[in-house]
Amino acid sequence: MKQFTDRVAVITGGAGGVGAAMAERFATAGMSVVIADLAEDRVATTVAKLAGQGARAIGLPTDVGDLASVEALRDAAYSHFGAVHVLCNNAGVGAGAEGKMWEHTLNDWGWGLNVNLWGMIHGVKAFVPAMLEGGEPGHIVNTSSGNGGIAPLPNTAVYATSKAAVTAFTEVLYGQLHSIDANIGVSVLYPGPNVLKTGLLESSGHRPDAWANDTPRTTPYTTIASFEAAMLAAGVDLTYTPVEFVAEATFDAIRANRFWILPESERIDQRIRTRADSMLARSQPTYMEA
Repeated sequence: MKQFTDRVAVITGGAGGVGAAMAERFATAGMSVVIADLAEDRVATTVAKLAGQGARAIGLPTDVGDLASVEALRDAAYSHFGAVHVLCNNAGVGAGAEGKMWEHTLNDWGWGLNVNLWGMIHGVKAFVPAMLEGGEPGHIVNTSSGNGGIAPLPNTAVYATSKAAVTAFTEVLYGQLHSIDANIGVSVLYPGPNVLKTGLLESSGHRPDAWANDTPRTTPYTTIASFEAAMLAAGVDLTYTPVEFVAEATFDAIRANRFWILPESERIDQRIRTRADSMLARSQPTYMEA
């Protein structure tokens, strides 16, 4: 995409963290934005902030794990603005993060996969046919993770599984749209290992009743405090990357039609090399901490 003025972007998980930063960056470029998030109050606050900055913005409480809810989001976007040019499938949850995969409940797995993977599936299912029919240049960004989406982490079974699936899902989406010469670019976003101020680790507070556990968790939810403590104990640098930096990288990738949105990070590069070398050598996996 080269033209952004008077174009329309839809961002799921758009009421905070990376999603809200994307919305502000797109609005600065002259785009209209549609904010989708599970919490109605957070949606209203974010839309009001954008409107106060002069942006054209609407919002809709949306459960990305429910196709009907995502279809209602699509209908609202087209009804209000007449088109959608950029779709950011950005909503995600930590799903508890820590714990052995055989100790996670089926509802832990269900909640994480329902949001992190099915949310992407529902976004593509609801929006891509309408974007294709519109015929205008467009772009889709799917948010994966530098902590799990590139190479698995041994302590994040649900999260790493879902985010690795997002990578493969997005590669297939790119190939299929490219095969029909669609005028829609595709990117997969890895915000990076030090982008923690996103609300992801607080997502347990918004866990729907439908995915509640009948029995207590065998391990506590990961929080920012517990994650920081573990990383400091491992000697990992905790200099945080601002979400605005991720939003700018996303905007640049859309403008350049770049598939991989990867931060400049030696830790990320080493994670890629380690996995690729293990595969080429047909050797055992080597795990790296976050």
